[in-house]
Amino acid sequence: MDLKQLEYFVRVAELGSFTRAAIALDVAQPALSRQVRLLEVELRQNLLTRNGRGALPTEAGKLLLAHGRGILHQVERAREELGRIRGSLAGRVAVGLPPSLARILTVPLTRAFRAELPDATISISEGLSVAMQESLVAGRLDIAVLYNAQPTAETEIAPLLEEDLVLVRRRPPGLPEDPPPGPVTLQAVSQLPLVIPSRPNAIRMHVESEMANLGCRLKIALEIDGVSAILDLVADGAGCAVLSRHAVANSIRPSAFTVQAIHEPLLRTKVSLATSSLRPATLTQQTTLALIRQTVGKIVKA
Repeated sequence: MDLKQLEYFVRVAELGSFTRAAIALDVAQPALSRQVRLLEVELRQNLLTRNGRGALPTEAGKLLLAHGRGILHQVERAREELGRIRGSLAGRVAVGLPPSLARILTVPLTRAFRAELPDATISISEGLSVAMQESLVAGRLDIAVLYNAQPTAETEIAPLLEEDLVLVRRRPPGLPEDPPPGPVTLQAVSQLPLVIPSRPNAIRMHVESEMANLGCRLKIALEIDGVSAILDLVADGAGCAVLSRHAVANSIRPSAFTVQAIHEPLLRTKVSLATSSLRPATLTQQTTLALIRQTVGKIVKA
């Protein structure tokens, strides 16, 4: 058994597919299949059940998957400890961000990461909270920033910040920016046509839940996934939106919109840092978690 074979097997088992694993590992699929098969021959165990839909670990495969994750983690920790002797940490960290935060976090986080961890690499991707939580469990992400996340047996959740959600409208031509419009009730918001993400977007689910508590429903003009696209449609007059203040303030044309606080009830969404409880965080990942907190703290203060 060698580390490459073990890494290949773990990635196939986590992703449930030789094709997806080959893409993630950047290796040819025949070479990947051959190495996993050699591992099965050496261990005299069928580790994966192959079918037309992918590959699932057998009972023996599940046992090796649990051990393999720990072994690969220890190897990564050893590399990091050796890196510390040289004076820097190394390794790769995969971070998932929701679209509403990716625009304002990606550049300052990347800048801070390069300054703090020059020998490490960071990969940042956007996604919905539900999908990113699944990617954490599967090993495709090391860290995810999630909206309204619930802890599970496979993920660890730590609070990061809370954001007020606001009603976003197109600013009528000639309307001065000051004074800002007053607050609006959630009951009144339910009467407005909204441009809103499709389920299972966390903000969409939160707004729907709070409206249901009031006995009212969303009035949907368009279902659009993507903050930039939503704001473009609001600016074009397609409807209103419910977003965080930061999403509007950091848009390309914040002056194109009016923003109103929502009350009765106050709409707040919780943002959390999530990691996998199946794989302990490496030192590089722990440093990245601290950098995310520092970066978010600076943005909130600004």
